Amino acid sequence: MLKHFTSSARTSRNLRSFFALMLCFVTLNTLAQDKTKTIGNKPRTGSSNTSYDVVQGGQVGIKMSAGSKPVQLLKLDFHVTSRTNDTIPFKVNVYTMDGKLVKDNFVTAEIKGTIKKYDQAQSQLISVDLSPYNVLAKGNILVAVEFLKTQPGSNLGFACGILNGGTYNKYSATHEWKKTPIVGADFSVLVKKLK
Repeated sequence: MLKHFTSSARTSRNLRSFFALMLCFVTLNTLAQDKTKTIGNKPRTGSSNTSYDVVQGGQVGIKMSAGSKPVQLLKLDFHVTSRTNDTIPFKVNVYTMDGKLVKDNFVTAEIKGTIKKYDQAQSQLISVDLSPYNVLAKGNILVAVEFLKTQPGSNLGFACGILNGGTYNKYSATHEWKKTPIVGADFSVLVKKLK
């Protein structure tokens, strides 16, 4: 009987050691993974949109909270309906915010993307990979797209939501930023929390 009890106790200790080791492995593996989150507005593909003319230097963007600790911006996503007969080149800008005021663009690289030409008013998801540019941010920021050429008679319809922070826009490079307070374009950014 003592032999059976000793064998059973040893098996129990081995199982506890095994589970403790597995718990340590899972914990370390979880800590080693990059923690990501999405900031900005919830993506939508519905019929609600807000339209802007395509003018060189014109910009459309939204204010986002990157949090109090630094994060790396990984990917920008937004839905848009193109009403133009040509592709639209743009670049991504990220500005610091001071309350409601748009301050400095801290992206030094040319982060470019394109919006496809008109396709029977179909909404398209635009994704821009920001990870190679190592864009770091914290606090309130404005993430915007800037049109790189003028396309007369054309405009873009950005998917939007109601009462979600509003949309900031500049009609051209020489205009000041304006905010549309009720309707916010559904820009979202995947960010990685830095250690």
